[in-house]
Amino acid sequence: MYEPYPDTGPDTGPGPEPARLEPPPSVLKAVKLMYVGAGLEVVALIVALTTRGSLKSAILKAHPGYTAAQVHTAEVSRTGTLVVGALIAVGLWLWMAWADGKGKGWARILSAVFFGISTLSLLTSLIVVRAAADLIVGVVLWLVGLAAIVFLFKKESGPFYQR
Repeated sequence: MYEPYPDTGPDTGPGPEPARLEPPPSVLKAVKLMYVGAGLEVVALIVALTTRGSLKSAILKAHPGYTAAQVHTAEVSRTGTLVVGALIAVGLWLWMAWADGKGKGWARILSAVFFGISTLSLLTSLIVVRAAADLIVGVVLWLVGLAAIVFLFKKESGPFYQR
């Protein structure tokens, strides 16, 4: 008996890996903006913590009948919520920057969903008792998110997500 020649045809094993598509400039800009968003969330947290006194004043203005204990409880509750929310937001900004930078199709959609939630949150914060500095930082964060979404959904970004 003899050994057959090895098959050297086109169907032998896996071929070369497809070339990795580099992110277009629009996606790179969006990713950079997402890193800026994560940094701004930290700034927002610092602003919220340093303007805690104005939060106390806003609570008293909205609820003049609150006792000192009730004002303190409301203030601590709001501060705790801000800290947890900021940490989650930083994580989401970083996660979306990573995933969008890799061209994950789901990340572009999820980024848009998170932007929608951010929009609702900003509109709600116009109604809820907040310090003016918090509102300013919130608007800046929203604008950064808007710019990132615009870049993610530019025509030149589409092929990067459709591979």
